[in-house]
Amino acid sequence: MAGRRRRFRRYRNRPSKRVIRDRLNPLEAYTDDELFDRYRFRQASVVYLLDLIGGTLIDSTKNNALPPLLQLFVCLRFFATGAYHKLIGDSMNVSESTVGRCCRSVTNAILTVRKQFIVFPRDEQARKTKQEFIKIAGFPNTLGCVDGTFIRIMAPTENEPDFVNRKGFQECTGQYSISSILFVMVCDANFQFTSVCASWPGSVHDSRIWRESFLCRQFERGEHNGILLGDSGYPCRRYLMTPYLNPQTNAQQRFNASLCRTRVLIEQSFGILKRRFSCLQGTLRTAPEQAVAYVVACVILHNLGIRTGDVMDRLDQQEDAFDPTAHQVVCNSPEGSHLRDYIAQTYFG
Repeated sequence: MAGRRRRFRRYRNRPSKRVIRDRLNPLEAYTDDELFDRYRFRQASVVYLLDLIGGTLIDSTKNNALPPLLQLFVCLRFFATGAYHKLIGDSMNVSESTVGRCCRSVTNAILTVRKQFIVFPRDEQARKTKQEFIKIAGFPNTLGCVDGTFIRIMAPTENEPDFVNRKGFQECTGQYSISSILFVMVCDANFQFTSVCASWPGSVHDSRIWRESFLCRQFERGEHNGILLGDSGYPCRRYLMTPYLNPQTNAQQRFNASLCRTRVLIEQSFGILKRRFSCLQGTLRTAPEQAVAYVVACVILHNLGIRTGDVMDRLDQQEDAFDPTAHQVVCNSPEGSHLRDYIAQTYFG
């Protein structure tokens, strides 16, 4: 018996044999449509993205390390599915820890090109943006539509009450006390996001996040010649138009209808973003800081896909500018109210 125990300990202490698994190159294994189904991008877009960020990814020949291309595909697989790292690793013949490292490193690489893909329109681009918006429903001088969206995360270990979604049951698919991060974004007429304000916990109201944003300060300083469209959860300002809560005239009703038909683009943009990257529909199982990085990276990839023509069908939303949960801000400025009345009478009277 003692001899068997000694032999068992000897075998137990032997180092396990290392297994080198064959890794699939998705560019060679799948057609363009199959690539899009699995990774949300076709071959031309993947190659273009790799050219942009490949130089910042570690390419080592030691220890059978993943080349930059496969690192990118691992991260795209996570964004496209939101699956557990172990499942993604099993599907791509890599370890769970490797998936986590790839997701973090590729995300950081994508963030380095943020200024190339999240750009608020200026000068000639601003003029084109206004023309595109006025074709939708006749709303003049529009540079973008602004709104907020919640992304669910695991309950953080610090300041957990701050992250509890302020909309509670309505926003979180039947669950109470869900932790989330609130992102306030601006989109153009082509469903591209031109501004992203992140890092705010879910208990904060959209209007406060907007007030503290860098873009808002630019508008306050008069750096942009145009207006944004928001719902009634935002205060009416000279650069931010919101609907009349109680329209009294036909002009005010037509103003609301035009604003609603135009502002719905931000809801459609959120729908397209979350359908394309399913990790944003579920719960991001990571710390808030890393969750913010994942979301911003998805926004960059969303804009990249639109620019390269690698797009999904849009998800139409109900054209309703009057969200009952948004009627919480009644601090319209006199300048904003006068400009709203002027637009209603001049363009919709």
